[in-house]
Amino acid sequence: WEEVTPKPVQDKGSILKQGYLEKRSREHSFFGSEWQKRWCVLNRRTFYYYANEKSKQVKGSFSIEQYSARLAFHLRKDSRKKCCFELLCPGKRSYEFTAPSPAEAEDWVDQIQFLVKDLSSLTIPCDKEDEEEPYNDVDSSGSVNTASHNTTLNQDELNIEREEEDIYEVLPGKQTNKQ
Repeated sequence: WEEVTPKPVQDKGSILKQGYLEKRSREHSFFGSEWQKRWCVLNRRTFYYYANEKSKQVKGSFSIEQYSARLAFHLRKDSRKKCCFELLCPGKRSYEFTAPSPAEAEDWVDQIQFLVKDLSSLTIPCDKEDEEEPYNDVDSSGSVNTASHNTTLNQDELNIEREEEDIYEVLPGKQTNKQ
């Protein structure tokens, strides 16, 4: 009576990276292993982990936003210490993982850093403010007294420049539309 097509919890289309990692458990018992194998899935916003690849039950998940990822060789003392990385976020739980290889660990770190950078650039539009800075400087640097009798002349010069610019803009193959 098993379902023919098991539907995974997450949308496969948005998965950036997935694979087995060993996750360090927070409350490991004296008998239990400190590192538990987990099927981990990273999509555009969230990091999920499952008991195994076939499991539909999410063991845990967290929003990747605000987290930073870095290699962490100090987490283990054994031969796999170069496979370790951690996810950190101020004021939130940190997560520690062991990848199957040092290259895989680096790839997880790269993917997460890239993703977090992408997410933060969407939420903080800082480009617009930077563009306006130079204009303010130009306005404030000219003293008002000396500029006042030149305003009409400057205005005419500006208009001439603008007309020339328009002529240049029209030339490259767009005359037919405007005329």
